[in-house]
Amino acid sequence: MTLFSLIILAIGLCMDSFAVSLTSGTLMQPVTLRRAGKFALILALFQGIMPVVGWLLGVGFRDIIEAYDHWIALALLLYLGGRMIYEATQNEEHECFDPCCTRTAMTMGLATSIDAMAVGISLSFLHVDMLEAAIVIGVTTFIFSLTGIYIGKQIGCYLKKSAEIVGGIILIIIGVKICIEHLFFA
Repeated sequence: MTLFSLIILAIGLCMDSFAVSLTSGTLMQPVTLRRAGKFALILALFQGIMPVVGWLLGVGFRDIIEAYDHWIALALLLYLGGRMIYEATQNEEHECFDPCCTRTAMTMGLATSIDAMAVGISLSFLHVDMLEAAIVIGVTTFIFSLTGIYIGKQIGCYLKKSAEIVGGIILIIIGVKICIEHLFFA
C-alpha cells in the first residue's frame, strides 16, 4: 500500500473523530492548546492503535468482531449523546459536559475507532507495514481532530446554550450512522 493510499485511508477513518471533535469544540470550556491537544491525542491514539489490534487478530476473529463492532459503537455514542442532552436539560448549577475528561475522551476514542479495527483485519490480508499505517492514521486523526476542535469552538460561540444538546444529538447520529453503515453497506 502506498503512502498516498494510507493517507486517503486515514482521512476516511478519522471522519468520525473529526465530527466528534467539532462537537467537543463547541462544548470545551476553556479551549486551550493543552486541552485540545489532549483530546485530539486520545482520539489519535485510539485510531492508530485499533488497526494494529485488528491486524493482530487477523482472520480468526474477523466474523465475531464484525458481527458486533457497530453495536458497541452505537451503544457508546448513544450513552455519551444521551448524557450530554440530559445534562444540558438539568439545572444551571451543574457543570457542562466536559469532553476533555479522560474517561469521556477515551470512550469517544474507542467508539469512533472500532471501524479502524475492522480495517486492520482487512489489512492483515495485505502486505502492509502496520507501524507506518498506524503512524499515518494516528497523525492524520490528530490533525483533523485538533482542527475540528477549533472549528467547533467558533461554531459554539453561535450556538451558546444549545451547543450541549446539539452535540449530544450529533453523537447519537454518528452512532446510528456507524450502525447503519455496518448493517446495510458493509
